Amino acid sequence: MNVKERIKQLRQELPTHVKLVAVSKTQPVESIRQAMEAGQHAFGENRVQELVPKFNALPQAQWHMIGHLQTNKVKYIVPFVDLIHAVDSLRLLLEINRQAQRINRVVNCLLQVHIAQEETKFGLTADEVVQLVTQPDVALLTHVCIKGLMGMATFTDDEKIIRQEFRTLYNLFNALKRQKLPPNAGMEILSMGMSHDYRIAIEEGSNMVRIGSAIFGKRK
Repeated sequence: MNVKERIKQLRQELPTHVKLVAVSKTQPVESIRQAMEAGQHAFGENRVQELVPKFNALPQAQWHMIGHLQTNKVKYIVPFVDLIHAVDSLRLLLEINRQAQRINRVVNCLLQVHIAQEETKFGLTADEVVQLVTQPDVALLTHVCIKGLMGMATFTDDEKIIRQEFRTLYNLFNALKRQKLPPNAGMEILSMGMSHDYRIAIEEGSNMVRIGSAIFGKRK
């Protein structure tokens, strides 16, 4: 199957409430164009140096930053990014707000939660998320909007581990929904699930999935 056929198949499979982010990292602009011709609008990149030229080539797409973001790279993507998935510190959130304020733009963000067994994955603990989203300083950030949470499960064939990790994140998401949050924070988006585990993620409550190889094929 080609890119257009895979997009069509995924759209038929995914529930209507689940947003598809096509992970286009390492993919050429032409492949992204094919996905757009099939009706796909949101694309995820994990490196700023790859995201910026792709935005310049295809500014009509919705661009998501899904990888670890360094504070010194924030200024390059703030003018156009649709959603930053991986905010893993107050320091990063403050820098996003500072750069967004400079151009008078509000930037949507997700807080990344560490749910996997691998220590190499980034993210906040559940306690750190609660502390961050409820502290008074965050309410004063007028140019960021926290839209929800993101997490990555352990890369394993053990479905029980994956399911439990996604369920942990879903429970945190729901617990925060019940809390009184500042005006610039709300639990609307739960971004979890990739090509190998998105079906489990959806069953466990995800409403945004990040899919790359199931659309574009294995990276070379």
